[in-house]
Amino acid sequence: MSLQNNVAPHNPSLPLGDEAESHTLVIIPTFNEADNIGKLIADLRELYPLTVDILVIDDNSPDGTSGIVRSMQLTMRGIHLMTRERKLGLGTAYITGFLFALQKGYRYIIEMDADFSHDPAIVARFFDVMSDADLVIGSRYMNNTVNVVNWPLGRLILSKMASIYTRLVTGMPVADPTSGFKCFNVEVLRALNLERINSQGYSFQIEMNFRVWKQGFIIKEIPIVFVDRTVGKSKMTHQNIREAVWMVWWLKIKSVFGLL
Repeated sequence: MSLQNNVAPHNPSLPLGDEAESHTLVIIPTFNEADNIGKLIADLRELYPLTVDILVIDDNSPDGTSGIVRSMQLTMRGIHLMTRERKLGLGTAYITGFLFALQKGYRYIIEMDADFSHDPAIVARFFDVMSDADLVIGSRYMNNTVNVVNWPLGRLILSKMASIYTRLVTGMPVADPTSGFKCFNVEVLRALNLERINSQGYSFQIEMNFRVWKQGFIIKEIPIVFVDRTVGKSKMTHQNIREAVWMVWWLKIKSVFGLL
């Protein structure tokens, strides 16, 4: 997979995003997030001024999302931007970000939404748990609780049922397998064949978790409160939902026959 971006060439004498203290890359895919991205970047930079770099992967947002990021690059360190010609999906955005992280030598890689449904303050809790885990998932459904705010009842039921369905079919011991807020140890990404992952949306999160689990890595979950976006529109589509329905069976079958 080629990396189309406007990131300056890496200087080998400046490791990890130009400052040695930065061990973590937060990947934020965007499409029409101009109302959110500036504040999110500012919050992350204020909370983690040295330990976290940020990579925004923008799918040619017509609302000027990438322009906001470019302006912030002029005054803030550790802000990277990749722009793609069209809307190519969540899964491909994260895979592209993973390849970038591997190339640059980050230790931890975090997936995060741009709409503040994921609290930037939780990133510090990921770090606390990563010492004993290979993948940490921010879970909305731990210990038989539901920590979701402002979701319509129908979407909440769909999400919860998707989690139950996934666990029943795959046997994967993850309470919230569709969560998009998570932290990987870089060694996990090195061990996976990223070129074989082509799913999107819910399916992408399920597939990544399943492959990590089947490789024998340690997965832990931490409780989060998921707050639905107040600005902008959800990017989830009916196609993403349909893909998730059959994806769990595809993963199960491939696993049984040793074809993952």
